[in-house]
Amino acid sequence: MSKELPQPQQSEEVDLGQLFKLIGNAFDRFFKFIGRIFNALFLGFVWLVFFVKKHALKIVIATVIGFGLGMAKEQVSAPIYKSTAIVKQNYKTGENLYNLIDYYNKLIGERDFTSLSSSLGLENEEKLESIIGFEVESVATKNDEMVRFDKYKKSLDSVLASTITFEDYIESAKTSENPLQRIILKAKSKNVFKDVIPNIIESINRTPYFEAEKRKDSLELTRQENAINEALSKSEALQGVYQEVLKQQVGTDASSQTTIRIDNTEDKSVTKEFELYTNDVRLRRELVEIQRKKEDKSKIIELVSSQENTGTVDTSSRLLGYDINKKIKYAILLGLLTFVLLLTREFVRFLDRFKDRI
Repeated sequence: MSKELPQPQQSEEVDLGQLFKLIGNAFDRFFKFIGRIFNALFLGFVWLVFFVKKHALKIVIATVIGFGLGMAKEQVSAPIYKSTAIVKQNYKTGENLYNLIDYYNKLIGERDFTSLSSSLGLENEEKLESIIGFEVESVATKNDEMVRFDKYKKSLDSVLASTITFEDYIESAKTSENPLQRIILKAKSKNVFKDVIPNIIESINRTPYFEAEKRKDSLELTRQENAINEALSKSEALQGVYQEVLKQQVGTDASSQTTIRIDNTEDKSVTKEFELYTNDVRLRRELVEIQRKKEDKSKIIELVSSQENTGTVDTSSRLLGYDINKKIKYAILLGLLTFVLLLTREFVRFLDRFKDRI
Protein backbone atom coordinates (compact mmCIF):
# COMPACT_ATOMS: atom_id res chain seq x y z
CA MET A 1 0.00 0.00 0.00
CA SER A 2 2.94 2.36 0.63
CA LYS A 3 4.02 1.94 -3.06
CA GLU A 4 0.67 3.32 -4.26
CA LEU A 5 0.93 6.64 -2.25
CA PRO A 6 2.94 8.77 -4.82
CA GLN A 7 0.34 8.29 -7.62
CA PRO A 8 -2.07 11.06 -6.40
CA GLN A 9 0.88 13.50 -6.42
CA GLN A 10 1.56 12.77 -10.12
CA SER A 11 -2.12 13.39 -10.89
CA GLU A 12 -2.00 16.72 -9.04
CA GLU A 13 1.11 17.76 -11.00
CA VAL A 14 -0.62 16.96 -14.29
CA ASP A 15 -3.74 18.90 -13.28
CA LEU A 16 -1.61 21.89 -12.21
CA GLY A 17 0.24 21.88 -15.53
CA GLN A 18 -3.04 21.84 -17.42
CA LEU A 19 -4.31 24.74 -15.29
CA PHE A 20 -1.25 26.86 -16.12
CA LYS A 21 -1.65 25.98 -19.77
CA LEU A 22 -5.31 27.07 -19.74
CA ILE A 23 -4.40 30.34 -18.02
CA GLY A 24 -1.66 30.98 -20.58
CA ASN A 25 -4.04 30.28 -23.46
CA ALA A 26 -6.64 32.61 -21.94
CA PHE A 27 -4.11 35.46 -21.68
CA ASP A 28 -2.90 34.76 -25.20
CA ARG A 29 -6.45 34.95 -26.60
CA PHE A 30 -7.13 38.12 -24.57
CA PHE A 31 -4.06 39.95 -25.90
CA LYS A 32 -4.82 38.81 -29.44
CA PHE A 33 -8.36 40.18 -29.02
CA ILE A 34 -7.00 43.54 -27.80
CA GLY A 35 -4.56 43.54 -30.70
CA ARG A 36 -7.37 42.94 -33.21
CA ILE A 37 -9.34 45.84 -31.72
CA PHE A 38 -6.40 48.26 -32.06
CA ASN A 39 -5.69 46.94 -35.54
CA ALA A 40 -9.32 47.51 -36.55
CA LEU A 41 -9.26 51.04 -35.09
CA PHE A 42 -6.06 51.84 -36.96
CA LEU A 43 -7.46 50.49 -40.23
CA GLY A 44 -10.64 52.50 -39.65
CA PHE A 45 -8.60 55.65 -39.05
CA VAL A 46 -6.56 55.08 -42.21
CA TRP A 47 -9.75 54.46 -44.22
CA LEU A 48 -11.28 57.67 -42.83
CA VAL A 49 -8.17 59.67 -43.79
CA PHE A 50 -8.29 58.39 -47.36
CA PHE A 51 -12.07 58.96 -47.45
CA VAL A 52 -11.63 62.61 -46.43
CA LYS A 53 -8.77 62.98 -48.90
CA LYS A 54 -10.94 61.56 -51.69
CA HIS A 55 -13.89 63.88 -50.96
CA ALA A 56 -11.98 66.88 -49.57
CA LEU A 57 -12.88 69.10 -52.53
CA LYS A 58 -16.60 68.36 -52.15
CA ILE A 59 -16.52 69.11 -48.42
CA VAL A 60 -14.60 72.37 -48.97
CA ILE A 61 -17.04 73.47 -51.69
CA ALA A 62 -20.00 72.69 -49.39
CA THR A 63 -18.35 74.69 -46.59
CA VAL A 64 -17.82 77.69 -48.86
CA ILE A 65 -21.44 77.48 -50.06
CA GLY A 66 -22.62 77.36 -46.45
CA PHE A 67 -20.57 80.45 -45.65
CA GLY A 68 -22.13 82.21 -48.65
CA LEU A 69 -25.64 81.19 -47.58
CA GLY A 70 -25.00 82.56 -44.11
CA MET A 71 -23.77 85.83 -45.57
CA ALA A 72 -26.79 86.06 -47.87
CA LYS A 73 -29.17 85.37 -45.00
CA GLU A 74 -27.58 88.14 -42.94
CA GLN A 75 -28.11 90.56 -45.81
CA VAL A 76 -31.72 89.55 -46.49
CA SER A 77 -32.99 88.90 -42.95
CA ALA A 78 -34.06 91.69 -40.63
CA PRO A 79 -31.35 92.50 -38.06
CA ILE A 80 -31.62 91.07 -34.57
CA TYR A 81 -30.52 93.32 -31.72
CA LYS A 82 -29.08 92.18 -28.42
CA SER A 83 -28.62 93.94 -25.11
CA THR A 84 -27.13 92.66 -21.86
CA ALA A 85 -27.49 93.71 -18.26
CA ILE A 86 -25.55 92.48 -15.22
CA VAL A 87 -27.49 92.37 -11.97
CA LYS A 88 -26.35 91.69 -8.42
CA GLN A 89 -28.45 89.48 -6.15
CA ASN A 90 -28.32 90.67 -2.55
CA TYR A 91 -30.75 87.91 -1.58
CA LYS A 92 -31.18 84.36 -2.86
CA THR A 93 -33.35 85.39 -5.79
CA GLY A 94 -31.65 83.10 -8.32
CA GLU A 95 -34.42 80.54 -8.67
CA ASN A 96 -37.01 83.32 -8.87
CA LEU A 97 -35.01 85.15 -11.56
CA TYR A 98 -34.48 82.03 -13.69
CA ASN A 99 -38.14 81.01 -13.38
CA LEU A 100 -39.24 84.52 -14.34
CA ILE A 101 -37.07 84.51 -17.47
CA ASP A 102 -38.39 81.06 -18.38
CA TYR A 103 -41.94 82.34 -17.89
CA TYR A 104 -41.32 85.27 -20.24
CA ASN A 105 -39.89 82.93 -22.89
CA LYS A 106 -42.94 80.69 -22.68
CA LEU A 107 -45.27 83.67 -23.12
CA ILE A 108 -43.27 84.75 -26.17
CA GLY A 109 -43.42 81.20 -27.59
CA GLU A 110 -47.18 81.11 -27.08
CA ARG A 111 -47.46 84.70 -28.42
CA ASP A 112 -49.42 85.64 -25.32
CA PHE A 113 -48.54 89.32 -25.50
CA THR A 114 -51.39 90.30 -23.18
CA SER A 115 -49.84 88.44 -20.22
CA LEU A 116 -46.38 89.57 -21.29
CA SER A 117 -47.55 93.19 -21.33
CA SER A 118 -48.94 92.81 -17.82
CA SER A 119 -45.73 91.22 -16.50
CA LEU A 120 -43.29 93.63 -18.13
CA GLY A 121 -45.42 96.74 -17.76
CA LEU A 122 -45.28 97.48 -21.49
CA GLU A 123 -48.33 98.67 -23.40
CA ASN A 124 -46.69 99.14 -26.79
CA GLU A 125 -47.78 96.04 -28.71
CA GLU A 126 -45.24 96.63 -31.47
CA LYS A 127 -42.35 96.54 -29.00
CA LEU A 128 -43.72 93.42 -27.34
CA GLU A 129 -44.02 91.55 -30.62
CA SER A 130 -40.45 92.49 -31.51
CA ILE A 131 -39.04 90.61 -28.48
CA ILE A 132 -37.44 87.32 -29.57
CA GLY A 133 -36.43 85.94 -26.19
CA PHE A 134 -34.51 86.22 -22.94
CA GLU A 135 -31.44 84.43 -21.60
CA VAL A 136 -29.85 84.46 -18.17
CA GLU A 137 -26.45 83.12 -17.19
CA SER A 138 -24.05 83.26 -14.28
CA VAL A 139 -21.17 85.73 -14.25
CA ALA A 140 -18.52 83.94 -12.23
CA THR A 141 -14.87 83.11 -12.84
CA LYS A 142 -13.14 80.02 -11.53
CA ASN A 143 -11.52 82.18 -8.84
CA ASP A 144 -14.97 83.32 -7.69
CA GLU A 145 -16.08 79.70 -7.50
CA MET A 146 -13.02 78.79 -5.41
CA VAL A 147 -13.74 81.63 -2.97
CA ARG A 148 -17.32 80.44 -2.59
CA PHE A 149 -16.09 76.86 -2.18
CA ASP A 150 -13.73 77.94 0.62
CA LYS A 151 -16.58 79.73 2.44
CA TYR A 152 -18.79 76.69 1.97
CA LYS A 153 -16.20 74.33 3.48
CA LYS A 154 -15.73 76.62 6.49
CA SER A 155 -19.46 76.42 7.17
CA LEU A 156 -19.33 72.61 7.39
CA ASP A 157 -18.03 70.20 10.00
CA SER A 158 -14.30 69.59 9.56
CA VAL A 159 -14.80 65.85 8.98
CA LEU A 160 -17.49 66.40 6.35
CA ALA A 161 -15.55 69.25 4.70
CA SER A 162 -12.52 66.99 4.20
CA THR A 163 -14.59 64.62 2.03
CA ILE A 164 -15.83 67.30 -0.40
CA THR A 165 -13.70 68.22 -3.41
CA PHE A 166 -13.93 71.31 -5.59
CA GLU A 167 -15.22 69.20 -8.50
CA ASP A 168 -18.01 67.78 -6.31
CA TYR A 169 -18.96 71.29 -5.23
CA ILE A 170 -19.06 72.62 -8.82
CA GLU A 171 -21.17 69.66 -9.92
CA SER A 172 -23.74 70.17 -7.17
CA ALA A 173 -23.72 73.98 -7.00
CA LYS A 174 -26.45 75.92 -8.76
CA THR A 175 -25.38 78.64 -11.17
CA SER A 176 -28.41 80.66 -10.12
CA GLU A 177 -26.88 81.10 -6.64
CA ASN A 178 -23.99 83.22 -7.94
CA PRO A 179 -24.50 86.87 -6.89
CA LEU A 180 -23.80 88.29 -10.37
CA GLN A 181 -26.10 87.26 -13.21
CA ARG A 182 -26.21 88.40 -16.84
CA ILE A 183 -29.60 88.97 -18.47
CA ILE A 184 -29.59 88.89 -22.28
CA LEU A 185 -32.48 90.25 -24.31
CA LYS A 186 -32.84 89.74 -28.07
CA ALA A 187 -35.37 91.69 -30.11
CA LYS A 188 -36.09 92.92 -33.63
CA SER A 189 -36.51 96.47 -32.38
CA LYS A 190 -33.60 98.58 -31.18
CA ASN A 191 -35.53 100.72 -28.71
CA VAL A 192 -37.22 98.09 -26.56
CA PHE A 193 -34.44 97.49 -24.04
CA LYS A 194 -34.72 100.63 -21.90
CA ASP A 195 -38.28 99.68 -20.91
CA VAL A 196 -37.76 95.95 -20.28
CA ILE A 197 -34.67 95.41 -18.08
CA PRO A 198 -35.69 97.83 -15.27
CA ASN A 199 -39.16 96.25 -15.17
CA ILE A 200 -37.65 92.77 -14.69
CA ILE A 201 -35.61 94.02 -11.73
CA GLU A 202 -38.60 95.86 -10.28
CA SER A 203 -40.74 92.73 -10.62
CA ILE A 204 -38.33 90.79 -8.38
CA ASN A 205 -37.98 93.69 -5.94
CA ARG A 206 -41.76 93.64 -5.46
CA THR A 207 -41.85 89.94 -4.53
CA PRO A 208 -43.62 89.73 -1.10
CA TYR A 209 -41.32 87.03 0.25
CA PHE A 210 -38.14 88.99 -0.43
CA GLU A 211 -39.72 92.20 0.84
CA ALA A 212 -40.41 90.42 4.14
CA GLU A 213 -36.84 89.09 4.23
CA LYS A 214 -35.51 92.61 3.63
CA ARG A 215 -37.56 93.97 6.56
CA LYS A 216 -36.30 91.22 8.88
CA ASP A 217 -32.68 91.81 7.88
CA SER A 218 -33.08 95.56 8.32
CA LEU A 219 -34.49 95.10 11.84
CA GLU A 220 -31.72 92.68 12.80
CA LEU A 221 -28.99 95.03 11.59
CA THR A 222 -30.62 97.97 13.38
CA ARG A 223 -30.69 95.99 16.64
CA GLN A 224 -27.00 95.12 16.23
CA GLU A 225 -26.20 98.76 15.56
CA ASN A 226 -28.10 99.90 18.67
CA ALA A 227 -26.36 97.28 20.83
CA ILE A 228 -22.92 98.40 19.64
CA ASN A 229 -23.77 102.08 20.19
CA GLU A 230 -24.89 101.27 23.73
CA ALA A 231 -21.66 99.37 24.36
CA LEU A 232 -19.64 102.31 23.04
CA SER A 233 -21.49 104.69 25.36
CA LYS A 234 -20.70 102.53 28.39
CA SER A 235 -17.10 102.19 27.24
CA GLU A 236 -16.73 105.97 26.99
CA ALA A 237 -18.12 106.36 30.50
CA LEU A 238 -15.70 103.76 31.84
CA GLN A 239 -12.79 105.45 30.08
CA GLY A 240 -13.79 108.68 31.84
CA VAL A 241 -13.58 106.89 35.18
CA TYR A 242 -10.09 105.60 34.35
CA GLN A 243 -8.97 109.08 33.36
CA GLU A 244 -10.21 110.55 36.65
CA VAL A 245 -8.43 107.83 38.61
CA LEU A 246 -5.19 108.44 36.71
CA LYS A 247 -5.43 112.17 37.42
CA GLN A 248 -5.85 111.44 41.13
CA GLN A 249 -2.85 109.09 41.06
CA VAL A 250 -0.63 111.78 39.62
CA GLY A 251 -1.23 114.05 42.68
CA THR A 252 -0.61 111.37 45.30
CA ASP A 253 2.53 109.74 46.61
CA ALA A 254 3.67 106.44 45.23
CA SER A 255 3.04 104.83 48.62
CA SER A 256 -0.59 105.88 48.63
CA GLN A 257 -1.43 105.19 45.00
CA THR A 258 -4.81 103.70 44.23
CA THR A 259 -4.98 101.16 41.43
CA ILE A 260 -8.07 99.74 39.79
CA ARG A 261 -7.75 96.06 39.03
CA ILE A 262 -10.46 94.23 37.11
CA ASP A 263 -8.60 90.95 36.72
CA ASN A 264 -6.69 91.18 40.05
CA THR A 265 -3.35 91.62 38.28
CA GLU A 266 -1.63 94.85 39.26
CA ASP A 267 0.88 94.76 36.38
CA LYS A 268 -1.95 94.90 33.84
CA SER A 269 -4.10 97.54 35.48
CA VAL A 270 -2.40 100.39 33.66
CA THR A 271 -3.36 98.89 30.26
CA LYS A 272 -7.11 98.88 30.87
CA GLU A 273 -7.70 102.22 29.22
CA PHE A 274 -5.80 101.10 26.12
CA GLU A 275 -7.80 97.85 26.00
CA LEU A 276 -11.01 99.84 26.11
CA TYR A 277 -9.72 102.02 23.29
CA THR A 278 -8.85 99.03 21.07
CA ASN A 279 -12.23 97.48 21.86
CA ASP A 280 -13.90 100.74 20.77
CA VAL A 281 -11.99 100.63 17.50
CA ARG A 282 -13.22 97.08 16.88
CA LEU A 283 -16.81 98.05 17.69
CA ARG A 284 -16.66 101.07 15.39
CA ARG A 285 -15.30 98.85 12.63
CA GLU A 286 -18.30 96.57 13.15
CA LEU A 287 -20.56 99.62 12.87
CA VAL A 288 -19.04 100.42 9.48
CA GLU A 289 -19.60 96.82 8.34
CA ILE A 290 -23.20 96.90 9.55
CA GLN A 291 -23.81 100.15 7.70
CA ARG A 292 -22.43 98.56 4.52
CA LYS A 293 -24.67 95.54 4.99
CA LYS A 294 -27.68 97.80 5.44
CA GLU A 295 -26.85 99.56 2.18
CA ASP A 296 -26.39 96.25 0.36
CA LYS A 297 -29.62 94.84 1.78
CA SER A 298 -31.60 97.97 0.91
CA LYS A 299 -32.23 96.48 -2.55
CA ILE A 300 -33.21 92.89 -3.20
CA ILE A 301 -31.63 92.88 -6.66
CA GLU A 302 -29.87 95.80 -8.32
CA LEU A 303 -28.51 96.74 -11.71
CA VAL A 304 -24.71 96.74 -11.93
CA SER A 305 -24.14 97.59 -15.58
CA SER A 306 -26.18 97.43 -18.75
CA GLN A 307 -26.60 98.32 -22.39
CA GLU A 308 -30.29 98.74 -21.81
CA ASN A 309 -30.91 101.98 -23.71
CA THR A 310 -30.04 100.68 -27.17
CA GLY A 311 -29.27 97.23 -28.49
CA THR A 312 -26.45 96.21 -30.80
CA VAL A 313 -26.77 94.04 -33.90
CA ASP A 314 -26.32 90.38 -32.98
CA THR A 315 -24.42 88.40 -35.63
CA SER A 316 -23.77 85.38 -33.43
CA SER A 317 -25.62 82.10 -33.18
CA ARG A 318 -25.40 79.22 -30.73
CA LEU A 319 -23.90 75.91 -31.83
CA LEU A 320 -23.17 73.09 -29.36
CA GLY A 321 -23.33 75.55 -26.48
CA TYR A 322 -20.98 78.11 -28.07
CA ASP A 323 -21.75 81.49 -29.64
CA ILE A 324 -20.21 81.73 -33.10
CA ASN A 325 -20.73 83.91 -36.16
CA LYS A 326 -23.78 82.92 -38.21
CA LYS A 327 -21.76 82.65 -41.44
CA ILE A 328 -19.32 80.25 -39.76
CA LYS A 329 -22.22 78.28 -38.30
CA TYR A 330 -23.79 77.72 -41.73
CA ALA A 331 -20.39 76.78 -43.16
CA ILE A 332 -19.81 74.18 -40.44
CA LEU A 333 -23.33 72.74 -40.69
CA LEU A 334 -23.28 72.39 -44.48
CA GLY A 335 -19.77 70.92 -44.40
CA LEU A 336 -20.80 68.36 -41.76
CA LEU A 337 -24.00 67.54 -43.66
CA THR A 338 -22.00 66.88 -46.82
CA PHE A 339 -19.56 64.68 -44.92
CA VAL A 340 -22.39 62.64 -43.36
CA LEU A 341 -24.15 62.17 -46.72
CA LEU A 342 -20.95 61.02 -48.41
CA LEU A 343 -20.22 58.66 -45.52
CA THR A 344 -23.77 57.26 -45.70
CA ARG A 345 -23.42 56.65 -49.45
CA GLU A 346 -20.12 54.85 -48.90
CA PHE A 347 -21.72 52.70 -46.19
CA VAL A 348 -24.62 51.75 -48.47
CA ARG A 349 -22.15 50.73 -51.18
CA PHE A 350 -20.34 48.58 -48.64
CA LEU A 351 -23.61 46.83 -47.72
CA ASP A 352 -24.42 46.21 -51.39
CA ARG A 353 -21.40 43.91 -51.61
CA PHE A 354 -23.15 41.45 -49.29
CA LYS A 355 -26.54 41.70 -50.98
CA ASP A 356 -26.00 38.62 -53.16
CA ARG A 357 -24.79 36.55 -50.19
CA ILE A 358 -28.07 36.87 -48.29
